[in-house]
Amino acid sequence: MSQGANSAVPEVVPTAPESAVPAEAAASVQATPPRRPRLGLQLAAIWVIVGLLLAGLVVAGVALYRALYSPAAFVERYVGMLADGRAADALLVPGVAIDTAQLEDAGLPTSASDALLRHVALAPISDIEIVSETSEGEITEVVVSYSAGGFPAKSTFAVESNGFIGVLPSWRFAKSPLAVIDLTVRGSMRFEVNGFELDKRQVSPDGVEAAPLDAVPLLVFSPGLYGVAVDTSISETPGVNVLADAPQAYVPVDLQAEPTDEFVGVVQRKVEEFLTNCTTEQVLLPTGCPFGYYVQNRIDEPPTWTITRQPAVQVAPDGADWKIPPTDAVAHIEVDIRSLFDGKVSHVSEDVPFTVEGVIKVLPDGTASISVGGETSP
Repeated sequence: MSQGANSAVPEVVPTAPESAVPAEAAASVQATPPRRPRLGLQLAAIWVIVGLLLAGLVVAGVALYRALYSPAAFVERYVGMLADGRAADALLVPGVAIDTAQLEDAGLPTSASDALLRHVALAPISDIEIVSETSEGEITEVVVSYSAGGFPAKSTFAVESNGFIGVLPSWRFAKSPLAVIDLTVRGSMRFEVNGFELDKRQVSPDGVEAAPLDAVPLLVFSPGLYGVAVDTSISETPGVNVLADAPQAYVPVDLQAEPTDEFVGVVQRKVEEFLTNCTTEQVLLPTGCPFGYYVQNRIDEPPTWTITRQPAVQVAPDGADWKIPPTDAVAHIEVDIRSLFDGKVSHVSEDVPFTVEGVIKVLPDGTASISVGGETSP
């Protein structure tokens, strides 16, 4: 059968699903990278950041430990207290205070005085720096350098654990850093340490019964520089510096004081007064005086004495006291002598050389007792 022109052919229209996506959008969706790889990179970046933060915390924690909570920091704080003059605080640091049993075990005098463990007896310390920190077993040795009164020095301290305060470590000195200066001062009961004045009778275990030449043991901080000197109206010294740079060290110091110019001047005047007083006795042998005139005849009139040359007095140390070494002087006598043989009178006008010496005792109240002697020169 032939198909005519008017025959209708059904039109087929494709029906698109409701979710259909335009071609351009479909292409765009296909070009977007998968989400899973991007998430992995983000997680990796987060872990890197977390790792860096943890590393920073560890580094900061180590730095904080070294600066504040390590044995080195413990020692540095103690030395810093001494540098600041905080003697009372330094004594409270664990392991610093020492008792008689520890002194005895260390071979130190158990009667050592604590008079110098105070602010006024401390000398300046500066340039404090930790040199090393070495642990062996339960003991850590810390070496610290510093400048004491301008002198560079080092000290080594033994530190041990003192438990914890919460989660923070605590430390103490395994060996007390205190030391002992065993001080003998000749020629004075009074002396100064870094300008702090003391009397032997204040710090001696014998108190007011202390012998002038007895040594007095004194506890001191280490590290510390201690300048010992005498500066009284009677005696003085240029002083000596003692560096206590080791824990429980024993440092003997023997200091000889010298007479002051003022003291020598006083002794000179007293000797001159004594000799002048001797000349008032109109006898050939003045009582207790270092000069006289010997004759075998009889004097016709009482003699007259004068001192033509006074001695140039010197004062020298003599143990705990002082002495006047033998010194030359000259007296002059005027006297008429009657001969026992023929009764003739002869006038004598003669210089009489003699020597003067003496002993000077320093009394408990600080005054001096001068005893003068001597003899006529041949």
